[in-house]
Order: sequence, then structure tokens, then C-alpha cells
Amino acid sequence: MDILRSRWTAGPAAGSPGPLLVSLTEFTADRALDLPGIARAGLRLRRGWPGLDGAVGLWLWSAPGRRAVGSVSVWTDEASLRAFVAWRPHIEIMRHYRRRGHTRATTWMTETSDLPDIWHTARLKLPLTASEPASLAP
Repeated sequence: MDILRSRWTAGPAAGSPGPLLVSLTEFTADRALDLPGIARAGLRLRRGWPGLDGAVGLWLWSAPGRRAVGSVSVWTDEASLRAFVAWRPHIEIMRHYRRRGHTRATTWMTETSDLPDIWHTARLKLPLTASEPASLAP
């Protein structure tokens, strides 16, 4: 699967040592026409990234041929990820798009803050399967 990836966006907790929590999300749109709006929504969320407590950083990614977009975000802990999931701008975007496709997410812990290693692990997990949990999605 061909994947386009954004540049790394550092958060206020950039440089934190492990262990760290990595969250991989994937949204597969029912219609390709929804992808530009979904991508713009992700970019808007990314602009708020530097103000999110516990955010180490993130990449946005897309696989246009599969109508899939998502993120790989790195956090200092689960509480910080949950705060992001409950963040009003995130909730609004999820409500707007949730019926326009399917969301999958998974998380794992890493002892390293090595970005190439984190991306490599995330890339190996894509595409996510229906058996992946989406427990943190609002």
C-alpha cells in the first residue's frame, strides 16, 4: 500500500524518554469525495498540537488508493491520549465524519523515542484489520 506521510509535528513533550504510548488511527472513507475534507480536518487538528499536554508528536498519513487517512501519534501516557480524544475540536470532527466511513485504532507501548523505529512499527501494522480495537475513538 502506497502511503503519503506528513512531516513530524513535535508536541510540547517532544524529547520525552520512554516508555511512550503510540496511537495508530485509520479512517477509511466510504466515498473518495470526502477525503479532501477529512485531510483538511486533520491538518486543523495538527495546528493545535503544540498546546496538547503529553503530546510528543505525530505524523498524518494517507493512502489515497484505499480512501484511507490517519495518524501516528506519540504520547507520554494514556491519560494524555484520552484528553486528546475528549478535546472538543477532535470530538466535532469525529461527529462530522463518523458515518462517512470506518475508524480503526490501536495503541502500543514503546521503550524508545526513536522516530524511524516508531514509524516502521506503525507502517507494518497498516492496514489495520477489523479485529483491531477502536476503544479510544469517541
